[in-house]
Amino acid sequence: MFHPKDRLDRLFEIGIIAKGLNGLVEVIGGLLLLFVTPARVHWWAVRLTQEELSEDPHDFIATHLLHSANGITGGAVLFGALYLLSHGAVKIFLVVSLLCNKLWAYPLTIVVLSMFVVYQLYRISLHVSFAMVALTVFDLLIIALTVREYKEQRATRRNPPDAAGVKDGESTGTAGRGQPAPPDSAADAPQQMAPDPGTRPPGGARTQ
Repeated sequence: MFHPKDRLDRLFEIGIIAKGLNGLVEVIGGLLLLFVTPARVHWWAVRLTQEELSEDPHDFIATHLLHSANGITGGAVLFGALYLLSHGAVKIFLVVSLLCNKLWAYPLTIVVLSMFVVYQLYRISLHVSFAMVALTVFDLLIIALTVREYKEQRATRRNPPDAAGVKDGESTGTAGRGQPAPPDSAADAPQQMAPDPGTRPPGGARTQ
């Protein structure tokens, strides 16, 4: 079984990768919008809604989509393209930086996602959308996981693990637990007694 900490780490990685894929889709969508004219957008809207409108001329979703397509201008298309390109590029940049374990990317991601959440809440206040609510909840979850991961990364870098070869419980400069340390100076060595002047040295001649 996975430890709860491992599960949160895995969830953080999955969420970050999902944000990166979302950013990639936005960049592709922005590039496509750069080559799309309002007339082409209107044509697509008509093709998508003609079957629904033929069955129910008052279909809410179809009529709303067709009305929105009719109001699109060249400036709106360009704004949408630039918005998607910038939005997606920022997400991809942050995700790549986080996967490369750049410490500065964590607080930057928190700030950027918080700005996205504020804008999304503003849009929800104007018109409630299930997709927008789900996206906001997902972003809040990613922010919480990023804050947690950032704290762990800072703690790990401030207190790195012990160097290899040094076991727990042993201190540097000792001979090992339970073993006496070697004498530090000559004072700890056994002192030799000076010979008595009145005694005969071993092996010497007898004094007459």
